[in-house]
Amino acid sequence: MTETTASPVILTTGLDLGDRTTHLCTLDSDRRVVERKKFATTRDALIREFGGKARQRVVIEAGSQSLWVGQLLADLGHEVMVVDPRRVKLIAESDRKTDRRDAETLARLALGVPELLGRAHHRTLATQADLSLLRSRDVLVGTRTKLVTHVRGILKAFGIKVPTCSASCFHRRAEEYVPLALRPALLPILATLEDLERRIRGFDDAALRLAEERYPDAKVLRQVGGVGPLVSIAYVLTVGDPHRFRRSRDVGPWVGLCPKTRRTGDDGPELPINKRGDAFLRRLLVIAAHYILGPFGNDSDLRRYGLRLCERGGANAKKRAVVAVARKLAVLLHRLWISGAAYEPLRNSERKDPASAPSASGSRAVGDSPATPPLPSAPVPLAALAADATDADGDGAAGEKTPTDAGSGADPAYRSPLRGRSPRSARSLSLHGRSDAAAPPQK
Repeated sequence: MTETTASPVILTTGLDLGDRTTHLCTLDSDRRVVERKKFATTRDALIREFGGKARQRVVIEAGSQSLWVGQLLADLGHEVMVVDPRRVKLIAESDRKTDRRDAETLARLALGVPELLGRAHHRTLATQADLSLLRSRDVLVGTRTKLVTHVRGILKAFGIKVPTCSASCFHRRAEEYVPLALRPALLPILATLEDLERRIRGFDDAALRLAEERYPDAKVLRQVGGVGPLVSIAYVLTVGDPHRFRRSRDVGPWVGLCPKTRRTGDDGPELPINKRGDAFLRRLLVIAAHYILGPFGNDSDLRRYGLRLCERGGANAKKRAVVAVARKLAVLLHRLWISGAAYEPLRNSERKDPASAPSASGSRAVGDSPATPPLPSAPVPLAALAADATDADGDGAAGEKTPTDAGSGADPAYRSPLRGRSPRSARSLSLHGRSDAAAPPQK
């Protein structure tokens, strides 16, 4: 007679992670509570609770501490489910919400209907460390913007207006306009701005080295005009594994650039984008979309598509065009990453109307008119695309008109449907998709 060994009982454990204390609730296969406890949210406490135990399914909500906790539990041999907290309505909208009940609710949902919880994708610790470099740069840029606005506001109250200039050289331009009475208040701020600019340049150099040495896959994304090392690295680091998306079109909703849907019966109102996903990547895609649709964007299917949306008119036509181009850009970058193909800016246009496609000499068929407004014939100062000058989610932000270099040969009559932003240094622009060689020398 052959002796059969029963399969071990799989336990399901829900963890409600707190800054100081974590609550635990464990259920068996019959959905009975077999253990409840709480312990300190530390690495040693987690190793003490889960180290050396039989394999369990551990359920945690995505949050600020779920990355290292999930990595540690996986290293200890357990199955980790990191779920989307927005899908757990029983926790978020409960009238009797406690950490103890939340842990049990997570365990019961994972044991009963785990498909409803969804799964959150976690980056590796190394990837998160590299992405933190870009986020730290973003914080410094935002701080610089606030300080520049502070100085301008104080000087304006005294009837002094500093001429328009890039944020990188503002501390030098503004110093000569500071009156004697305001020097004790503003000179320390200008010194801080100078230090911030030096540190931002250090982050820029680190980002360029990161793109060349550790993430060569990002190079294929930089074929698209407006996508430089900063945008391409942020895209690669945030997406992580490109093969986890079944279709490239799924990236648009994932990054939060698709409108909300609330249809019932014959009622289907127009709603704004849901703004889910990574806000940092979404803002960078919107910045790139502003460049593509701006006066210095190259002719491409993306640009033509956005300009057609602008021509529809309406109060929000420009905003919708920027968001639509950013969404298509996210899909395009994923497709280029997966296939590794060469980017063809006018691929769709040439398929639809081969006769209107530009020839090798740049001429068009007789009688054809350009599909987009004429572009500048020589390099001109670029518009600012920094995160501090652009609305984070494409909702629109007022900006100053981009000045044109009189000696550049640009058409003075041309005006983009999207206003330009304030100028900034060519060095910073190289991170967003234009090389320093193509930028004019800084005065």
